[in-house]
Amino acid sequence: MIQLNLLPDIKIAFMRSRRLKRLVMMVTSIISIISISIVVLLYSFVNIAQKQHISNINSNIKSNDTKLGNITDLNKVLTIQNQLESLTELHDQKPAISRLFGYINSITPAKVDLSTLSIDFTNKTLKITGSSDSLNTLNKFIDTIKFTVYSTPYELSDKKAFSSTVLTSYSKEEKRVTYAIGTTFDPAIFDGRFVPILKVPKIISSRSETEKPTTLFQGLGTEKATP
Repeated sequence: MIQLNLLPDIKIAFMRSRRLKRLVMMVTSIISIISISIVVLLYSFVNIAQKQHISNINSNIKSNDTKLGNITDLNKVLTIQNQLESLTELHDQKPAISRLFGYINSITPAKVDLSTLSIDFTNKTLKITGSSDSLNTLNKFIDTIKFTVYSTPYELSDKKAFSSTVLTSYSKEEKRVTYAIGTTFDPAIFDGRFVPILKVPKIISSRSETEKPTTLFQGLGTEKATP
């Protein structure tokens, strides 16, 4: 079978261009309709739904505010609650005073006795009174305090545990030397957030190596701690 194309080429090209034009216009119309629909939806959401949502939130806020305002002594309740929440932090900041006797037992020579021990955490001072078998032993005790250092898990370099250590007074009796020593301690050695490592120089044997801690004080030793 033989088919003859009786349309000229220019006519065929014209018809193809018309079909393409109709296709482009249809696609453009669909995209325009979708875009306009999205704009309308967004406008409706912003000016209707969102405004209504904000209005509902404001209404809930006013309602809850009224309920809270009707609670008796609300401010006192909140104040107590805030104070209770800060107890943990305050407890962590509390000095670990229980370490004191361990420190003293480590730095006190075997031939030195203590009568009183007074510590002031505000001024970071420590006062020690007692007696020793000789002035030489007493001087070694003071040197031990001066050269005692410590380190922490966060800082491995050694730091002085005590500073400004002085013999404030002493008197020599027949067989004993009574004394009073004043020193300033680094508050980090009583920090409850970590356990410092105390390093005592081997100037003279301390009680921690030769005797029990219970023999440290003469008679009924006293401890005075000032927070």
